[in-house]
Amino acid sequence: MGDWPGSELSDEELDVAYNVRRKAGTELMERHLARYRAESERAVAGLPGHLGVGYDEASGERLDVWGVDGDGLRPVFIFFHGGYWFALSREESSFMARMLCEQGIATVVPDYTLAPKATLEEIVRQARAAVAWVYRHGREHGLDPDRIVVGGSSAGGHLAGMTMAGRWQERFGLPGDVVKAAMPVSGLFDIRPITRIYVNEYLRLDEERAAALSPALLPADRRCPAVFAVAENDGDGFLAQSRRFQPHWDAGDLIVVPDRDHFDVVLDLGDAESLLGRTLVDLVRAV
Repeated sequence: MGDWPGSELSDEELDVAYNVRRKAGTELMERHLARYRAESERAVAGLPGHLGVGYDEASGERLDVWGVDGDGLRPVFIFFHGGYWFALSREESSFMARMLCEQGIATVVPDYTLAPKATLEEIVRQARAAVAWVYRHGREHGLDPDRIVVGGSSAGGHLAGMTMAGRWQERFGLPGDVVKAAMPVSGLFDIRPITRIYVNEYLRLDEERAAALSPALLPADRRCPAVFAVAENDGDGFLAQSRRFQPHWDAGDLIVVPDRDHFDVVLDLGDAESLLGRTLVDLVRAV
């Protein structure tokens, strides 16, 4: 179990590769997080939607639906927020909703129970339950259940990857192709390195569980179209994760976004003129 990319690094070297808070510095990171909330509030002000909809009876977690207007069903982008599975919420994570609404696309942003209150297995279950809710109940909320695209940033990219993987859909009563396309941003696809950095104080993973929760190590019976995006100035670990997983997926493209870091790259999803914004709209329209 100990032979994985990066396993030869020291704990300090792994921390440098994956500790993006350390790379950005506390002050800059806090400015980015404040911007997430401000941009999200701006994006959804006056936007039609459904707030605080319960999607998972077992956990009681809720999601927001944005950008539906009652005029037919819209394709939907499900966005899983980042925060290394122990921080942030849907309230900071709807900054792409207005741009997508203007392009005829709805946005769904779920909350999930944060670690350590929930195990990562439970967080993954909730992410998949959110997809199942859109498929089963989307029509009631203006969403097209046959045009579901998933995405997420950082830890949310990992959760998107876990919904892209195969052999979980049947347990939820879903078709194998329920996810039609995906756009993880700075995602984590082989999470075994997490077992040796500070994040594991919250997740408490061993290598065996980490391997079982790694999209790069799971079956992919159907590889949906995907775009793997990562910032040019991201942590080395995140750059390596996308560069390794994209060829493994064999049905996706890799975009390295210039002049962006781990925290600001995802905000480009809310800009229709940016590379990521244009790519996301094209990806959703193609399904």
